[in-house]
Amino acid sequence: MIDRITQALGDKASYYLQHTSTTIPSSMIHVPSSNSVDTLFGGSDRNNRVLRNLEWMNNTGRLAGTGYVSILPVDQGIEHSAGASFAKNPAYFDPTNIVELAIDGGCNAVASTFGVLGNVARRYAHKIPFVVKINHNELLTYPNKFDQIMFGTVEQAADMGAAAVGATIYFGSNESSRQIVEIAQAFARAHELGMATILWCYIRNNAFKADKDYHVAADLTGQANHLGVTLGADIIKQKLPENNGGFKALNMGGSSYGKLDERMYTELASDHPIDLCRYQVANCYMGRIGLINSGGPSGTNDMAEAITTAVINKRAGGMGLISGRKAFQRPMKEGVELLHAIQDVYLCKDVTIA
Repeated sequence: MIDRITQALGDKASYYLQHTSTTIPSSMIHVPSSNSVDTLFGGSDRNNRVLRNLEWMNNTGRLAGTGYVSILPVDQGIEHSAGASFAKNPAYFDPTNIVELAIDGGCNAVASTFGVLGNVARRYAHKIPFVVKINHNELLTYPNKFDQIMFGTVEQAADMGAAAVGATIYFGSNESSRQIVEIAQAFARAHELGMATILWCYIRNNAFKADKDYHVAADLTGQANHLGVTLGADIIKQKLPENNGGFKALNMGGSSYGKLDERMYTELASDHPIDLCRYQVANCYMGRIGLINSGGPSGTNDMAEAITTAVINKRAGGMGLISGRKAFQRPMKEGVELLHAIQDVYLCKDVTIA
């Protein structure tokens, strides 16, 4: 495995595989393990049915029993329009193929919409954990607006046999206060009904784009993660950080935004991608709540990019990857190969915590 991983990393193999974090040491991180549910949630307020569904997700697919997860998310039919998302491979207009890709790809779970998962629930809900995405940003309203709105109820997800519900909050947006209240209530109800919860902790505001795109800044995304775990998320989904200093940029020119401490940048993080991701993990209660990073859009070098993202996440102390477009926007056989390549990073004992 390590030879293929090293080859994918190319001339940056040592940069990623030999880095040691001196910002937040690995000894402070709760690293995923075979008994993560017991050790991290055993003293929590989650009821037995939630713990059972977390165990089900942790013990499904090729990563079963490792504490790591590989999830296939296909909600782009709403989030990015179905035509734009499935034009590369129209087979995925059919919900059956979405779930089959997750199963054949050895995933721990499949995340999708009420419509997709509800359409095939009787056939598949007992074969692979369902994560029902309960809110979305629809892009048919003209002009386009950016808001997350509820597409169904938590009870519907429970009725179809879902193991978990997922939701997105656009932290930093004008609508975030409403979204926070909606999702806090929805997650509380999901836990009552025995389902786990996954929160897409995205940030969204035009002001976050200045000299660079701070939507992927470690400090801003890390704080979004910290708000997400406070809302009761059992798993946090976040974009991989690409830069830092969002709070500092937004406080330039006499503006006053949020709170910061210079040690966030000098002691708790460096400019190394693994250290930036570790800052995200730290904001998830030092890894007590697992961090999964997104795989990103499909491009020209998907295999290498997916493996690199997995290496960064694992070495930072993350819980896994949630990768969709890189997998389903290609023939199913190639999609399975890409998912397996991601999973091999977490199965490879030579890829260690930095």
